[in-house]
Amino acid sequence: MKNNMQMDLLGINAIRALSIDAIQKANSGHPGMPLGAAPVAFELWANHMKHNPSNPNWFNRDRFILSAGHASMLMYSLLHLFGYGLTADDLAQFRQWGSKTPGHPEYLDTEGVEMTTGPLGQGIASAVGFAIAEAHLASRFNTDEQKIIDHYTYVLSGDGCLMEGVSCEASSLAGHLKLDKLILFYDRNKITIEGSTDLAFTEDVAARYKAYGWQVLSVADANDTNAIAKAIEEAKANKEQPTIIILHSNIGYGSPLVGSESTHGSPLGDDNILKTKEYLGWDKALPALEIPQALKDYMVEIQNRLSEDEKVWNETFAAWQKANPELAKEFAQCFEPNLEALENDPALWSFSGEQATRKTSSTVLNVVAKHLPGLIGGSADLAPSNNTDMPGLGYLSAENYSGRNIHYGIREFAMGCIVNGMNLHGGVHAFGATFFVFADYIKPAFRLASLMNVPSLFILTHDSIGVGEDGPTHQPIEQLSMLRATPNTYVFRPADGKETAAAYLFNLKEKKPTFLALTRQNLPTYEQSSKDAIKGGYIFQDCEGTPELIILASGSEVKPALEAQQELIEQGKKVRVVSMPCMDAFLEQDTAYQEEVLPSTVTKRISIEAGSTMPWYRLVGSTGKVIGIDHFGASAPASILFEEFGINKQAVLDAANELL
Repeated sequence: MKNNMQMDLLGINAIRALSIDAIQKANSGHPGMPLGAAPVAFELWANHMKHNPSNPNWFNRDRFILSAGHASMLMYSLLHLFGYGLTADDLAQFRQWGSKTPGHPEYLDTEGVEMTTGPLGQGIASAVGFAIAEAHLASRFNTDEQKIIDHYTYVLSGDGCLMEGVSCEASSLAGHLKLDKLILFYDRNKITIEGSTDLAFTEDVAARYKAYGWQVLSVADANDTNAIAKAIEEAKANKEQPTIIILHSNIGYGSPLVGSESTHGSPLGDDNILKTKEYLGWDKALPALEIPQALKDYMVEIQNRLSEDEKVWNETFAAWQKANPELAKEFAQCFEPNLEALENDPALWSFSGEQATRKTSSTVLNVVAKHLPGLIGGSADLAPSNNTDMPGLGYLSAENYSGRNIHYGIREFAMGCIVNGMNLHGGVHAFGATFFVFADYIKPAFRLASLMNVPSLFILTHDSIGVGEDGPTHQPIEQLSMLRATPNTYVFRPADGKETAAAYLFNLKEKKPTFLALTRQNLPTYEQSSKDAIKGGYIFQDCEGTPELIILASGSEVKPALEAQQELIEQGKKVRVVSMPCMDAFLEQDTAYQEEVLPSTVTKRISIEAGSTMPWYRLVGSTGKVIGIDHFGASAPASILFEEFGINKQAVLDAANELL
């Protein structure tokens, strides 16, 4: 509901003044959008959005995502005004070392920031994941008597976000799923870094979103808070569609540089700041980064009012728990599953015969699904190949949000962002799947998952030249190296079912972004494979006494490593085989364990993996031998390719003979 419009205007101008002051002090930042979009931001946060600054993690809060992350000072000004713990000193440290106000909003740095944004488009795409999680949990746990899940996801974007392809992918899916609690504000200021959007962006965005199945609303003047309020209420009234609200704004509003691309990413300068404050009617006697006492008092009133929503919800939730004890138990397990019961389930470790790890993954996935009521996900139109179906758990759709299988469509990048968004929302443990070679399409979402330390799970099958006849376009070569080079990224390439199960457990227990690289072709089930795979690397098969040679391998190459070891042992050599499904997990083990597996005194080492050789030198050293592929594959049966490209037992034996 609307409050004191005069004080609201003061709050809007406070966002503007705080933003330009902090940017000027840092001599770096983006003042244009905070000046133009301040009205919608304040109107939303003060009068429409359900949130509690005294408890930023209240589960039934509305989520706000600044997809145009370069406008971060708008976000920080909001958090400061609404009492989220950001002080004026924090604003003064904008873009400085160790501050709570980095150049773009960072999920782990600042209370109240729902996700890291800055790479344009990902905020919109991840917001679709937030909205899916809300719809899914509401469908499963709300009753006729009590709605415990009932909140909106709001996104603020600019022209740049809507030019990025990922926003198109995700918006298309959101319209298909009729995610009515997703509301996108499009700050249409028609300016990019290079100048007017007419240089490269003249499409009819309204027509595009109408075609996606969205409700399209427009506000002719982005300073008209009454029109903004009306549009928000109209968006909420639509129970069949997501809504985009197009706000016609002026970048750099109030400044002498209004409408110019020069306001996008550069400080205004001291003279222009004085003129801007004069235009806004801001008290020029106030020091930089200070707001009037009257506004401080008004914001306390708003914060007190906002806290009432959670109090009412707490009462509703308590009544729901009492009336639905079994449902409440399941809801609690969505947040804190019983991982001990999962780990002790014999079905998690029971494998036999030859199976592709994409198939052992399917077995593990469905065992996990029985123990994790929050597990949800699917494939980018490859579920039959990725083996990611969860039978009996339904398919999420506009008619059935309770389904736990998701059809993402052929939208790999959007899928990655949506998985991140669902996991950031909470209450679900989301996964996505595709062919490993298409990791290239998803890389920016993978990177954000790692940057935010979100436990997103990605199932990436057809992991090597073992793809065979589909040829080099579908055969990953450099993708393992790409992901391993990304900080805080854990790539597991398991050798069999037990190692696959260990990889899933790593994701659940360590709560880290985890990537499974899985085979298309069948592999043996090994008696000696172990839960120790969760440590990233372990002694797979040892020799008597101290080894003189260590062979390291991952995934499908454990088999030729073992075959070569057996022949070398028959020749009287002492050879150890180490399975290394996840380098990064192994390198995080303590020094004693690493020394136990890879004694520093044993310098003669060989690695074998059907991928680029680069990462392995950190484990075998400069004197070791690395067997891999540093060129693209070819179209032929997999067995032919492994022989032609020398990823086989003989290659290991030849390397061993050179070293020994």
